[in-house]
Amino acid sequence: MNIPEIPNLIHYAIPFFVVTVILEVILTVKVKLEEYEYRDARSSIIMGLGNVAIGLFTKGIVLSLFYILYNFHHVFDIPFSWWAWIMLLFAEDFCYYWFHRCSHESRFLWASHVVHHSSKKYNLSTALRQSWSGGFYTFIFWIPLIFIGFHPVMVLVQMSISLIYQYWIHTELIDKMPKWVEAIFNTPSHHRVHHATNPQYLDRNHAGIFIIWDRLFGTFEQEREKPIFGLVKNIDTYNPVKIAFIEWYAMIRDFFTSKTSIINKFNYLIKPPGWRHDGSSILSSDLRKEWEENKKPNV
Repeated sequence: MNIPEIPNLIHYAIPFFVVTVILEVILTVKVKLEEYEYRDARSSIIMGLGNVAIGLFTKGIVLSLFYILYNFHHVFDIPFSWWAWIMLLFAEDFCYYWFHRCSHESRFLWASHVVHHSSKKYNLSTALRQSWSGGFYTFIFWIPLIFIGFHPVMVLVQMSISLIYQYWIHTELIDKMPKWVEAIFNTPSHHRVHHATNPQYLDRNHAGIFIIWDRLFGTFEQEREKPIFGLVKNIDTYNPVKIAFIEWYAMIRDFFTSKTSIINKFNYLIKPPGWRHDGSSILSSDLRKEWEENKKPNV
């Protein structure tokens, strides 16, 4: 197969990220919205730079593993053609949806993903707040694409395209897009819901590019009331190292110090964030259920 040389898109997008963050700061002040929290933005940018630096290493490992799996077995020989890229656009986004959803439903995955949700602000700098650890293991969600027959280079490129797309939706400056766009694509309105801690918004709108997956699998929620951003229990620090590893520390501590069965110890890794073996859990599903009960009219 003739493999074209494709650059690392994330690296080329960095200048665009910088310019647009500065532009958003100016526009935010101009329209007199809540001003940027510069310490928060600085932490997000450092997290993003760290993610890119670590990605130089992890992407090499992932690409090598993908090549090994691809050469071991793949069902179809899918070429680098226009129709294959369209197929991959939807197939990769489908994988991203399940990766993202599982990252909210399993604490082991959440330990990395929590980084992206740890800011109480919602702006373009928040999009840069990325994990330093996720690249080492979350790639498993994209392995089926390799076995189907998409070339490893194609898969990694499409993963980068998805990440770049999701950059622009991290803003409060855009209210609602045209109805047809809101029906098909992930938009700032849909993604504000995803980052919100309002009970009805918790663990909703996991889309990457296409919101159709959330509509199809029952995790879609429309933005109605103003979102409150952050975590159910916020991480009150601007220290990038603490942001990167605080949930890993808490999870490992719970595993080793909890006085319970070995099965429950492993449940601290597998169960959703907030799960406790003694029943004192603060789970997103419980908060949402409570909200749904409270909103029902009294009979």
